[in-house]
Order: sequence, then C-alpha cells, then structure tokens
Amino acid sequence: MARQSINLVKAHAFGNDFLLGWQRDLAAFSDMPALARQVCDRHRGIGADGLMLVDPTGEGADTKLWNADGGAAEISGNGVRCAAAWLATERNTQPGETLVIGTVAGPRRLQLLSIDDGKLTFRAEMGQPEALRNETIDVDGQPVSCVVLRVGNPQCVVLGPATPDRLHAIAARLAVHPFFPEGTNVELVDVEAPDRVRILIWERGVGPTEASGTGACASAVAAAFAGGAGRSVDVVAPGGTQHVEWTDDTIWLTGWAELIGRAVQFARV
Repeated sequence: MARQSINLVKAHAFGNDFLLGWQRDLAAFSDMPALARQVCDRHRGIGADGLMLVDPTGEGADTKLWNADGGAAEISGNGVRCAAAWLATERNTQPGETLVIGTVAGPRRLQLLSIDDGKLTFRAEMGQPEALRNETIDVDGQPVSCVVLRVGNPQCVVLGPATPDRLHAIAARLAVHPFFPEGTNVELVDVEAPDRVRILIWERGVGPTEASGTGACASAVAAAFAGGAGRSVDVVAPGGTQHVEWTDDTIWLTGWAELIGRAVQFARV
C-alpha cells in the first residue's frame, strides 16, 4: 500500500484539538475514516480529537469532520472556530468581519471579535436547539434523568455532580447506549449560579475532552431548561470558559481558537 505525505495544520480551542487540511490536498484519500484514525492517534500519529477537511468559499469554507475513531461528525462548535481561525489567518481577516463555515449540520456564521497573542475570539451563531426534552434512561439497572437535544449533533446532558468518577460510570455508557442509535455526546453539568455552569464532557468517538463547543451550548440550554440557570451563562470546562447565550432566535457561542503549528505525516493512500 502506497504512502503519501500530507500537510496538516493543528489548532485547538480550550484544549479541544483538531487537524485541518485543505480538501484539494487530501482528495487522493478515499478512506477518510481510516485517515482520521491514523493522523489523530496520539501515539502513532500527530494526535487530535478530530480531522477536518476545509474547502474554501467566498464567504469562508465548507467543512467535513471525522472524530478520532473515524466516525463522521455533523459539526463541532470548537472545530468550526478552529477552521475560522485558520482561514482568518490566511486571509488577514480583521475584527468585526464575518466568516461562514459550512458543516453537515448547516452553515455557521462567526464574527471575529478580537486577536490577542495568537488567540482569535469569535462569536458564533449555532442555531436553535432541536428535539429538547427530558428523558429517563436505564444505565446498568439505574434510572438516569437526562436532558436530550440536538445542537446540530446529538447531545445528552445529565444535571448533577460533574465528577470524573461519574463521567466514566455514567457518561461513557450513555455515549454508546442503545437509546442513541447514532451515539451521542454527553455532558455532566453542575449549575453553580444562574450565570455559571461547570461541565465534564464525554465526546462521541473520542472520550473525555478538555472542552466542547456544541457541548457547551447543550449544557447551557439544558441548565436553563431544567436546572434553574439563566439564558446567558459562562460554561466552565477543564480547558477553559466559553460563553453561551440562548435567545429566541439562536444560540450564540463565544470563545477563542488558536493555531498550534503545521505538521507533515506519512499516511497510507
């Protein structure tokens, strides 16, 4: 099997990291799930939570995303910010300007707010939550109360103590539970104040992650829907704090992304 060198850019948002490549440069690879598993492997590859293909457009770019396990993902809130940070750097985009990042879940509009020491802060329009409801799901014989919704991708939020033990005991099982035939992202959420929630994340196809953009949105919506929080909250994850506003029209997600560097990996075509 032939091997080919590929050029990738690595970026992260609050520790949630992605490898980005131009669509035109990766056209020779017919098995993208296998490529994602190769390059995202943290011991045998460059290492990342996901691989994103970026195809430039006049307004921004269209993207496709694969998680580290090779599974296709509809959208990543942090991933679209990483793609926007790459484009903004390439195009010398200035604060106040807007980029549109296309995803499988639809386009997302991001306004560049500031550039500070290599970190590009965006306010992203993430759309309205869908299929928002309470559910009780059996996990190893125990009923678990959840808030289930979609924010472009499937989300399951468990309100209550956000501890590492519960992340592995509950969230890991919910992520692959038969209730979610396509799998789901899971967040454990502590409502600390009406304007602040603290979360831990089990990302579908990845496992524990430092942060999640869509997970932050889902956590904020669930906390307002069923946890007594307001609709404008700081969402604190292990990697840092993002701000989420849930309005009548959309969910706004504000946070930064940063380019880490460029890397070359040999991959099997």
